[in-house]
Amino acid sequence: MPELILDIKGVTKTFGGLTAVNNVSFTVARGEIFGIAGPNGSGKSTLFNCITGIPFGPSGGEILFRGEQIRRWRPHAIARAGLVRTFQKDAEFPDLTARESVLLSGHYGAGLRGAEAKVAIETALDLVRFETSRWDMRTSELSVYGKKQLMIASALVSNPFILMLDEPASGLTRPEIAALDELLLDVNKAGVTILLIEHVLGLLLSVSQRLLVLNQGAVLAEGLPQDVIRDPRVVEAYLGSAAA
Repeated sequence: MPELILDIKGVTKTFGGLTAVNNVSFTVARGEIFGIAGPNGSGKSTLFNCITGIPFGPSGGEILFRGEQIRRWRPHAIARAGLVRTFQKDAEFPDLTARESVLLSGHYGAGLRGAEAKVAIETALDLVRFETSRWDMRTSELSVYGKKQLMIASALVSNPFILMLDEPASGLTRPEIAALDELLLDVNKAGVTILLIEHVLGLLLSVSQRLLVLNQGAVLAEGLPQDVIRDPRVVEAYLGSAAA
């Protein structure tokens, strides 16, 4: 039976009178790709924020990571424990090279230095299929897809247990989304568990073993992707609006 490494129990986030995340529960097993979908404003990124503590934690509920309650841990402690995320907006240091950017992430995110850092950087860049000819390019010169690869490599350099990706396909062309699909499967085969928020349903359905759909901050459906997308509530709340 797969090892349970993330257990979200009744997580809630309120802002005054607004409940952005409402009693959300789910589990993630080691080695799987767990997808999260939902309309804009359904609470997906807020849920990621609650789990990682960046920039805020939950108002209620429990977050168990590898059996430990991390709800009140500081963000850097959560990241160093192996729960690492990316953001919807690509963050870059335009004057640094790709290699230097990943080094910076490894140094501050995982305390990597010297030979250990060199190996970790090269491993992360190789894993995301980032060609060696581009390692010394400035990040400002990279394509949108190149910046996505670099963003994922910068998260992978610290060798996380769970990689949390917030809409990595945003802004990509169809061929680039297909390449991202293969990249994510490669990362997962390398032993990294993935928690994936995505609006591009083709990608989400292609790579996810299980799928959860949020609507208005609450869980609308959860299960095997092929079952979830046929749920009439999901068709109305998410798939129907996407098709319209």
